[in-house]
Amino acid sequence: MSEIAAEHQNYVSKGSILGAIALILFALVAVSLGRLTGIGTVHTDHATPIESISLRFEDRPDGGIAVINPNSGAVLGVVQPGTDGFIRTVLRGLAYDRQRHHIGSGPAFNLIRWSDHHATLDDPSTGRSIDLVAFGQTNMQAFSNLMIMAGGKP
Repeated sequence: MSEIAAEHQNYVSKGSILGAIALILFALVAVSLGRLTGIGTVHTDHATPIESISLRFEDRPDGGIAVINPNSGAVLGVVQPGTDGFIRTVLRGLAYDRQRHHIGSGPAFNLIRWSDHHATLDDPSTGRSIDLVAFGQTNMQAFSNLMIMAGGKP
């Protein structure tokens, strides 16, 4: 009796096997159609950079963030304490990434405006790039204000 029960425990029904085969075949057909026709695939148009500005950021004792020209060392402006939470969050994330790679705050970030009307903040020292438009127009505008602060175009 126990031998019969053991045989039934390891049994997989034909319906389950046929269902798995059908699912695999469907996935292969869907991928093939997507590759051949382009239906259901994502296409990224390549944009060109319109403007790029290098900036360094330093924390100030009062809680503000100094925006610095990396070439001259001149302070271009200050993000006042308690304001621009999005800028602070993005910079905190990039600083954490630099800390993990044992990189200090010395290397500059590149703030880039692209031809397709989006902007990125790139960290060449870690290779990380943040597409700012993904967080909404208002948040991207906060970084556009930094570009204006540095003498760039809005």
